[in-house]
Amino acid sequence: MIMRPLELPDVVEILPVRRSDERGFFSEVWRADALESEGISIDWVQDNHSFSATAGVIRGLHFQTPPCAQDKLVRVTRGSIFDVAVDIRQGSPTFGRWVGLVISAEKWNQILVPKGFAHGFMTLEPNCEVLYKVSAPYAPAHDRAIRYDDPAIGVEWPDVEADVLLSQKDASAPRLAYVETGFVYEREHD
Repeated sequence: MIMRPLELPDVVEILPVRRSDERGFFSEVWRADALESEGISIDWVQDNHSFSATAGVIRGLHFQTPPCAQDKLVRVTRGSIFDVAVDIRQGSPTFGRWVGLVISAEKWNQILVPKGFAHGFMTLEPNCEVLYKVSAPYAPAHDRAIRYDDPAIGVEWPDVEADVLLSQKDASAPRLAYVETGFVYEREHD
């Protein structure tokens, strides 16, 4: 596996090796010891699978508050998405900043979104399937959303020449300034 840090701390692109032959391919898409060798040790407890029928579906920006916060390892098995992580740790030097990455079945890449970051994605084509691992089970009382088009964050969503399609929850989500995230940035000591 190749690990590539992105512009925000702790958000990482992961590129699993895919071996192909005349039968198809084989890939280890997650391996604990490979991540641990890079200093990433996460106990995954749940796998989620979403299907979006059209381009322009936005799911997010979502997170769960502590003590039910979730790390996420996101990959695409069909289609492609524009995946976004937003730093929501109060006091962080990158608070409110975002990073985006195209994840696709063709590229076979993944993104690791740690606790303290809101997560969302937009489908770039019809019939997208997204699989992701989480480090805590779904907890409705801790489930939160931030408005996908909050101008203070300024995510530059791709133009997919399709209408944006949102759930009711995402359409009515508040801006980051009105959300108590529950996350506080902890400075590293020298």
